[in-house]
Formats: sequence, structure tokens, C-alpha cells
Amino acid sequence: MKAVSKLYRRALAAAGSLSGKRFNLLVASSLVATTGILAAATTGASSDSGPLAALLGRSLAASTTPVASAPAPSPGPSASGGSSSPSPSPASSSSAPPSSPAPLPAAEATPTSEPEEPAPTPEAPAPEPGPIQHVFVVSLASSGYEASFGTTPQMPYLANTLRPQGLLLSGYSLLDETALPNSIATISGQPPNPQTREDCPVYSEFPAGTKANSRGIVSAGGCIYPVETVTFSDQLIGARLKWHAYMESMVDPTDKPDTCVQPEPNAPDTPATGGYAARLNPFAYFHSLLDLGDCSENDVPLSDLDKDLKKVETTANFNYISPNLCRVGISGQCPAGAPDGAAAADAFLAEVVPKILASPAYKQDGLLIVDFGQVNTAAPVDPAAPVATDPLEVGALVLSRFVPPGATDAAPYDPYTLLRTFDDLFDLSALGEAGGKKVRSLAPALVGGGETAAGD
Repeated sequence: MKAVSKLYRRALAAAGSLSGKRFNLLVASSLVATTGILAAATTGASSDSGPLAALLGRSLAASTTPVASAPAPSPGPSASGGSSSPSPSPASSSSAPPSSPAPLPAAEATPTSEPEEPAPTPEAPAPEPGPIQHVFVVSLASSGYEASFGTTPQMPYLANTLRPQGLLLSGYSLLDETALPNSIATISGQPPNPQTREDCPVYSEFPAGTKANSRGIVSAGGCIYPVETVTFSDQLIGARLKWHAYMESMVDPTDKPDTCVQPEPNAPDTPATGGYAARLNPFAYFHSLLDLGDCSENDVPLSDLDKDLKKVETTANFNYISPNLCRVGISGQCPAGAPDGAAAADAFLAEVVPKILASPAYKQDGLLIVDFGQVNTAAPVDPAAPVATDPLEVGALVLSRFVPPGATDAAPYDPYTLLRTFDDLFDLSALGEAGGKKVRSLAPALVGGGETAAGD
């Protein structure tokens, strides 16, 4: 129970300064979260090692510590999980005196020994910040590599306007045709499972008692990942950095803009045609973000993006942007007469990307990745088009003042590459499959290291 006691003391120390919304969210947090963390602590895991037991502590720390405070250095990117050094043990106090001591002359009275205060934990130096501190990801549906980057593209803004400004990842491929396997891998390193491969038509929990392996990977089938499953967003919160997800057309049942919208547990996901769909929002599939309110605070309607881009201080370090079912690029989801499929996705880029590129945060130290997180399986087949390549070979585009414009990188990349790159850029530990030996990171090239690197 020593590990439980440490967690409890940490929670009490931080809770004293909580107020308002964050306090209410903490009080209302799911019993699943607390039970999962405490259970892990009582089964031999140290309360101060790994991402598992840190989930509650990092949420409280984010509420009580200013963002400007320097985070402790994270382990190198090749580590399989985060860790933190234990606090120094309090100095031992003197033994208690007898219950009925004999009286002593006043001149010889010995003062009662006061217990020594624990030695303060020295503040660790902040890691050297990398050159890229603001990352933007726009995730779309692919109608094929030729439709996006070919000689006669269906996405002219992407191919003719943005492509010359950035680095084309011509070897970028998806893990599956559906959205959730790719987006979940991008933010957590979790591999596809039978439910996510079907885009989770039912918003189902994992089986009771599901555990992750030593690498943090959950191999069972399900949709809402257990609280022990750590995401890149959890890592950022633990490092006192900010994240935001921006979802187009995300509304509540009364059609009012809302945050972190998801179906009820074990209910079907039945989005309106062309509207918001939970399967486009991977952050809504993790108890680590749902149970302590981080998803409700940071997963917001797309309409919030404009105001957040106005200043560096209001722009998150990580920004994930998803259009609705129409403008993500899925054919047959748009109103009659409106751009559809690849054309709709290109129109979305033409509307949103200029705002990102003009923002102070992007100009200062930004990185924009236009990736394809799913395949537009409803795209009509053009018999005059070149012979189609593997539909999973979709390509991606990277824009930043730190990349050579008009360049091409044909190395094999996938969603794990993106997560590994994000973790490396922010000096965080690689999560799940992103820490695999064959996973290549773009970070070395982006920070001036030349060649991209594979995981350890």
C-alpha cells in the first residue's frame, strides 16, 4: 500500500488549489480511472515510474503548476515509457521519548527533538527546447496518391500550391483503410484491432480486466481504451505543454457547439450525413483523456481555431484538425452541387491552411503535416486514370521553415512515424508501436540532424 499512499498524498497536495471547472471534473472523474491507477500501484508497479500511475498525478499537476514552469527532462526518445525519479526520503526523526519521563532540573532540560523536514526536491533543469514547438496536423481521406499528388490531381491546392512549399513523403502508407486504426496509432502507438478496423460502429469498452503488455500495447479488442493506455496528449500534459483537437461540426444533441462529443458507452455511432463523426476524433476513445476532463477541455469545435491562432500564447503545442464527413474527403457525404470527395477535402485545405501558415506560432517555430488518415473507399473509379497503386500508399506533406521546399522523401513511413516524430520533437518517450526498432522518425532531419532515424 506504500504506492497507494504516495498517490494519495500527491493528490491531496494538489487538490488544495483546485477550483471551478477543474475541481468539478476531478470530483466527477470516473471510478474506472481511480480504480485502474490504484490497482496498478498495488500490483508491484512503483507509483513514480512509467506513464501508468502518473495519469492522475499529471492531471493534478497541470492544474496547479503554471505552464511556464520548466518540466523535468523526459527520458530519451528511444525509451519505451516515461519515468520520474523518486523524491528524496524524509530524514528520520529521533525516537519518541518515554510516555512518563522523570522530571529534570530546568538547567538540564533537553528540548524535545523536532522531526526534520523532508529535504526539498531540487528543481531539475528544463530540457533544451527544440526548434519546433508548435505542430499542426490536418487529417483527411485519400482518394489515391495520384488524386492527391499526381500530374493531373483532383486536389490542385494541395498538389500545386502547397506541394512546392514543403517536403513530400511519397512513401507514407496507412495501416488500414478506415480512420480509427490510423488516427489511434498516430496519437497513442496502439495497433489496429478488430473493432477499430471497422471504425467502431459500436462505442464499446474493452473487456474487463484488459491489461497492456510491457510496452504499453493493448492487444485485446475494443474501442474505449483503458485508463492505463497513455496518449501523446497525456504526455504533453505531463510535460506542462498544451494540446488541442479541433473538430468540424461537433455539436450536442440540440445542435449547439460542444466539446469531446462521443456516443454513450456500448451505443452505436450514427453520424448525420456530412456531419461530425466520433470516428474522426481519436481523442474520444481513451479513458485517460475522458475521465479527468482533458478531452472536454481540449477537444473543441473547429470554430475555436481562428481565435487560438491569433497569438503564440493561445496556440497549443500540438493541434489536431479534422473536417466533417463531407470535407474530410469521403464521396457522397456532401450536399448536391457542392464539391465532393477529393475536391471537398482540397477546398477545406484552401480555407484552413492559409490561416495556419499566417499564424504567429507557425511562423515562429511551426510544423504542419497534411496527412491522410483513411481511404475514400466511396471514390468513383476513373477508367482513364493511371493504374491505381496500393490504396494504402497515400503520401503526406510536411511544411515548415525547417524543411527544404519542393523536396521528396521516398522512405517508408506510417502513422507510427508521426507519433515517433512528435515524441522526439518534444523530448518525450516513444509510445507503443512508435518505439519499435524499425520505426523511422522525421525529427532528426527537422532539427538539423540530416538523416531520418529508426527507433531503437
